Amino acid sequence: MADTRSFEVLTRAHAYLGEVVAGVPASAWGAATPCGDWTVRQVLNHARIDQQGYGLAITGGRPDSDPFHPADALDGDPTGELDKALRQVADAYAGLPSDAGRVPTPLGPLPLPLAAGAAAMDAAVHAWDVAVATGQDRPLSAELAEGIWPAADHLVDRLRDAYRVFAPALTVAPDYDRAEALLAFLGRDPHWTPASS
Repeated sequence: MADTRSFEVLTRAHAYLGEVVAGVPASAWGAATPCGDWTVRQVLNHARIDQQGYGLAITGGRPDSDPFHPADALDGDPTGELDKALRQVADAYAGLPSDAGRVPTPLGPLPLPLAAGAAAMDAAVHAWDVAVATGQDRPLSAELAEGIWPAADHLVDRLRDAYRVFAPALTVAPDYDRAEALLAFLGRDPHWTPASS
């Protein structure tokens, strides 16, 4: 089995996403988010499909829907559905051989720390999107952001240029902590509120 220290950042990001989604009030699923015109429902569905993609890239297969056109609807128990997807990803990473070098991902093969960091970046940033959209006091921690930075540095500019999956980077203010700087690098206003959308 793979050394779990290589994907602790993914475990922390999954915990963050799970906590935030569990805290969404029933009345807030249709709320606006920092992700353009997407509702909270769509951000949840996007994050769930992306995480499925990271797990299935290892075990074989692809998600059955497009993460960039997520449904604006919820089926059954959204928290339970997300938990199932996060468990599948965690199990896929835990099942990697101890000498795993490059790991299959939706972005192509990556070294294990970068693969886990890419999945963690997706989970954590969308957790933040949902948290701020639904008024939850669950900020992205500087510690989690620090663990994501290597993947962000390695991947984001290339993905932004080739696929336009991130908004342009925003200016990083001198007083920003590592989490605020990461959000700005990913094209998000770290002080976004529903009123500013």
